[in-house]
Amino acid sequence: MDIEVLGALAVQENGVSVTPTAPKPRQVLALLALHADRVVPVSALIEELWGTTPPRSARTTLQTYVLQLRELIAAALDGGGRDSAPGDGADGAGAERGPRSAKDVLVTMPSGYLLAAGDGESDVRAFERLAGTGYRAMDAGDFPGAARQLRQALALWSGTAFADVQAGVQLDMETRRLEESRLCALDQRIEADLRLGRHRELLAELTVLVSRYRAHESLHGQFMLALYRSGRRGEALEVYQRLRTTLVRDLGLEPSAGLRRLQRSILTASPETAVPPPGAAKERLVPTS
Repeated sequence: MDIEVLGALAVQENGVSVTPTAPKPRQVLALLALHADRVVPVSALIEELWGTTPPRSARTTLQTYVLQLRELIAAALDGGGRDSAPGDGADGAGAERGPRSAKDVLVTMPSGYLLAAGDGESDVRAFERLAGTGYRAMDAGDFPGAARQLRQALALWSGTAFADVQAGVQLDMETRRLEESRLCALDQRIEADLRLGRHRELLAELTVLVSRYRAHESLHGQFMLALYRSGRRGEALEVYQRLRTTLVRDLGLEPSAGLRRLQRSILTASPETAVPPPGAAKERLVPTS
C-alpha cells in the first residue's frame, strides 16, 4: 500500500486508489494511513469524527465507514490481481491463507483498527528517514550531504499535510506536528546552505518565508545573516526591527538573546557573521537561545 499525506491524501493498493470521496470515511482513512501498521484506538477515531460529543450510534457508524473502506480495498485487490507474499496478513499466515483480503489490509483489533501497509511506500516515513539522515550529517559537519538529504526530504511535501481532508481533533494535532517537523527540516537545510556560502541563493526563499512566518526567530536570523553576507547590512537590521515590532506587539516578548547577539554582531561587523571558510568548525552560525 502506497500512502501520501504530505499534501493531498492519496492511498493506493496495487496501484489502485482506495481514497474515498465522502468526508468522514476520508478522515478515518487519513488517520489510519498516518499510523499505518499501528493500531488506532476506536476512541481516537470517534474523537476525530465527532469531537467530545459523539452520537450514540458512533461505534456503529464507524464500523460502517470501515466497511466502506474495505469495499474500496477489496476492489483494488481484485483489480490488482496480486497474491500476497509469505508472511503477509495480520497474523503472519499469508502463505497458508492465500491472497490478501481486505480484512488483512484493514484489520480489526481488540481495541481499534490497523491499516497494514505491507511493503508499500509512505511519504511520512520517507520524510522522517531522509530528515534524520540530514540531521546526522549536520552533526558530523557534512554540510553538502545535509543540504542534499534535507532538500530531498522537503521535496516530498506538495502542500499542507492532509490538505484536502476535513480535519477533526486528531488530524489537526497531527497536522501541526508534521508542520513543525517540516519547519525543523527547513531550518536545518537553510543553515547547511548558509554554511556552504549560498547566502545569495537563499534571499528569495527567505523573503517569502519570513513573510509567511512573521514571528519565527530562526528564519529571521537566517535572513539577516544572508542579507548581511550579501552586502545588505541595512536591510538585515531592518528585518530585526520588523521582527521585534511583531513580537512585542503580538506576544509581548522581546527577541531572544541569541537574535540580539546576532543583531549586535551585524552592527559591529563581527567575524561570526562572515562567510565561513572551507572546513570551518561545526558550531551554529545563527545563535539561538
